Amino acid sequence: MKKVQSADGTIIAFDQLGRGPAVILVGGALEQRAMDSETAQLAPLLAQHFTVFHYDRRGRGDSTDTLPYAVEREIEDIEALITKSRKGSMNGYSLSSILQRVE
Repeated sequence: MKKVQSADGTIIAFDQLGRGPAVILVGGALEQRAMDSETAQLAPLLAQHFTVFHYDRRGRGDSTDTLPYAVEREIEDIEALITKSRKGSMNGYSLSSILQRVE
């Protein structure tokens, strides 16, 4: 497990797998890295060709949380991961697909 600090000081926990162009996996609203979710199953498959950043969204798993909640904070978390990866693309579903569209 690795960690990165978001803009508001929240610590975001993530696993980094594989080598190649960066891909950030954004799990669903109730997911965390430790779960046997579709996202967790996808990570090792993508890691065969990409550097995969599989993270716990704020307030879940090993990531901390800073109140009050706002979608903008989740975007800042993703920005911190992109900075850590130096570049990245995202894959998500459910709420995470909405986060990908917020600018």
